[in-house]
Amino acid sequence: MSSPPRPEGLRERKKAKTRRTIQDHALRLFAEQGYEATTVEQIADAAEISPSTFFRYFPVKEDVAAPDDYGPLLLEALAAQPAGLGPVPALRAAVRAVFGRLSPEEELHILARVRLQLSHAALHSRTVDRTITMIGLLAAGVARRRGLGAVDPLSRTAAGAVVGALLPAVSAWAEGSGAGRLADALDEALALLESGLCP
Repeated sequence: MSSPPRPEGLRERKKAKTRRTIQDHALRLFAEQGYEATTVEQIADAAEISPSTFFRYFPVKEDVAAPDDYGPLLLEALAAQPAGLGPVPALRAAVRAVFGRLSPEEELHILARVRLQLSHAALHSRTVDRTITMIGLLAAGVARRRGLGAVDPLSRTAAGAVVGALLPAVSAWAEGSGAGRLADALDEALALLESGLCP
């Protein structure tokens, strides 16, 4: 007989569901009436929450369209890779493990947000902030794999190179209307990076 789910897990799932509901309504409203014309109050009303609840999940409106925080999942997948793998192959395997599990519905959700980010200048700076944060997070994960207590130039460069390869891959995938699996597009880019950019 299985034990009942832990309350913390239920709370986290409820929070994730509320977050996704807010994002879904926001993306629908952005598509219907434009990003700039859509207010936080309208999004909150559509999601049947208060504006203050919206701000508990998203500090600013721009965050609704920002990438989901895959950092913790990537760090977990990175730590699970064999110790003998170098930084770039280990990061490639981690990316494949995380994004290979996405459902078609989750990919459509990502596609809608990426298209929004690409088409609105107001979202660019927020995306840059998230990208810098992701590089730092992955660099710390690489450094830990190498037994280092602090991020070194190799770990930072490896993380930056991987994130740098992922950005144009995601953009091209979105511009191609999400044709093919996102995980395959990301893996293709990282395979090129791993090969030294030799096709």
